[in-house]
Amino acid sequence: MATESGTHAYRNDHGDEFGRTYFRRLDDAAVSSIGLGTYLGDSTDEVDEAYHNAITTALAGGINVVDTAINYRCQRSERVVGRALADSDVDRESVFVATKGGFVPFDGERPANPGEFVTDEYLNTGLIDRDDLVRGSHCIAPEYIDDQLNRSLDNLGLDTIDCYYVHNPETQLLEHSREEVYDRLEAVFTRLEERANDGDIRHYGVATWTAFRVPTDHDDYLSLREIVSRARNAAKKAENTTTHFRVVQLPFNVVMADAFTVESQDGPEGDQSALRFAHEAGLNVMTSASIAQGDLAEELPADVAERLNGETTAQRAINFARSAPGVTCSLVGASDTNHVEENLDAGRYDPMGANAFDAVFE
Repeated sequence: MATESGTHAYRNDHGDEFGRTYFRRLDDAAVSSIGLGTYLGDSTDEVDEAYHNAITTALAGGINVVDTAINYRCQRSERVVGRALADSDVDRESVFVATKGGFVPFDGERPANPGEFVTDEYLNTGLIDRDDLVRGSHCIAPEYIDDQLNRSLDNLGLDTIDCYYVHNPETQLLEHSREEVYDRLEAVFTRLEERANDGDIRHYGVATWTAFRVPTDHDDYLSLREIVSRARNAAKKAENTTTHFRVVQLPFNVVMADAFTVESQDGPEGDQSALRFAHEAGLNVMTSASIAQGDLAEELPADVAERLNGETTAQRAINFARSAPGVTCSLVGASDTNHVEENLDAGRYDPMGANAFDAVFE
């Protein structure tokens, strides 16, 4: 797993190449404020090879955060992350690896009949109870997440995953009440606390899309305060003195800045944004869609672009995301080594200061 000594040695090796606060703390680890995501791309050997080259280039160049999920590219993304970690000259202890479980994954390629695959592989085998399966594709039951975590460890070839996310828990709201979803999260958090005790994971969290950036009356809304409370309950049930719930992932970029602007989370002094709540609660935030899955590599709003550092539009977009108060790391999907190099170059610029960032929204 990523260790204090390993990640700080990595920072010492690369820190002089980058701008101010490029490396940031995640508990006792030093992590790059730009990470590599592995979501996009077809489920092919050619894309696997491209990701392998991208990951090894990133690790060699100064990115030590790699994000994936078991359902990405039919488990291929996890598997290529594992191969790249094994082939890289960078020590495993220097790299923060995160993955996710919740969506039912295919295996290698999309089957001709997805519904039949899920029935045969998961329902008929008893891995998923039909009552726990939402829309035929999403489950967060503890026994199911146990199975998925084991598969992820195998896919990645790791003994310990640095952060394991419950993937898009708001999906459960499609068929269950909000209170029931919180109950389900507490149950799976309890299992993840136990897996942390066993050394299979270091931290856990939730990776969301809409849950924390919408108003309280939105169908997808979840309360960060309640989720943190449920994680603390889970720690007590697992007989842990503190919770291993440490990280929140949410989308954030120039055109999706809701996590900063929408004050829908219940803070100690009133409503506040998800980013502010997470910061004050001691949680780390990883931003997804930092360049809107490539859309912001082409164009940024002119009044924002002129305030940002970077030679390219993509670099300026990345520097906006990682400048937001409370952000630990901004994830950027990349399966092209040229894009990886461009992303690394974004980190050679200083991020915006807090006042300059706030001024964007005035």
